[in-house]
Amino acid sequence: MPRPNLLALSLSLCLAGAPLAHAQDLVPPDNNLKAGAQITSAKAKAGGAVTQKESLAVSHKGAPLPVPPPRPMAETPTEPLQPSSPWSGGGELGFASAHGNSTTESLNARLDLNYADGGAWKYSGSLSGLRASSEYKSTQPDGTIKRDRRTTANRYTLTGNGAYRTDSRGTVNTSLRHEEDDFGTFSRQTSVSVSYGNRVVDGDRTQLDLQVGPGFRRAYDTLEERNESSVIGRGLVDLRVSLSENTELVNKLLVESGEYNTFAQNDLGLSVTMNSHLALKAGWQARHNSDAAENLKRTDTLTTMNVVYKFK
Repeated sequence: MPRPNLLALSLSLCLAGAPLAHAQDLVPPDNNLKAGAQITSAKAKAGGAVTQKESLAVSHKGAPLPVPPPRPMAETPTEPLQPSSPWSGGGELGFASAHGNSTTESLNARLDLNYADGGAWKYSGSLSGLRASSEYKSTQPDGTIKRDRRTTANRYTLTGNGAYRTDSRGTVNTSLRHEEDDFGTFSRQTSVSVSYGNRVVDGDRTQLDLQVGPGFRRAYDTLEERNESSVIGRGLVDLRVSLSENTELVNKLLVESGEYNTFAQNDLGLSVTMNSHLALKAGWQARHNSDAAENLKRTDTLTTMNVVYKFK
């Protein structure tokens, strides 16, 4: 057989390895490869033998893969805050009915409204009414029984108040009160007043407001059948005590004193909240007129048990 040409074989191997070496020169050196090569070179210079495992570990250890940046979290759109209504208030209703040997029906109702838009002025108003009727039996001369139904109470009251806040506790108030009572000494009473108010107690559980000022009143005397007008002094004491998270005690005393009559009304109420809108309220009211007819009492009282609905 012919012997291979060793010179030609060596030349071909050199030409094949030249492009590979040139390509390796174009690749930027890796820091890890440099560090591995330096460690291997140093070990070789020190006379130590470089194992095949160490050589392969250095040659196969490449650059670390780049970590992709974290994706931004999708922001959940926030719902705009709904502005709270400047209106607030509530209504209460009580009804009693008895039938049998005697028939009696009674209805009392009240509606309160408040308006406050965050400014210096605050407005409030109320409308209340009481109506009661009873059925009486009477024996006629011929022996027959006659049933007669009579109205025993019929009263309506309308109030309005505008308060201007002077500081954190003081207010200047304008008040209006109109009342009609078919069974009172004064069948109609209308009063207007201007007063200064101050919150003398402002605690976490207790608030006490006082108002005092002058006013004017016009009333119709049913017995004398005449209108009476006079300057009055008006005073108001409003106390609120939170007995617990759902129990509140309220007492409001109103006094209007003038030349012809001194009118006073005290409203005491204890309410127990059942939820955000409904509550049960027990109330006691006393009304006093200093100038009353001889056959009429000066003080009337009313006890109620009502269901209250509150709104905001």
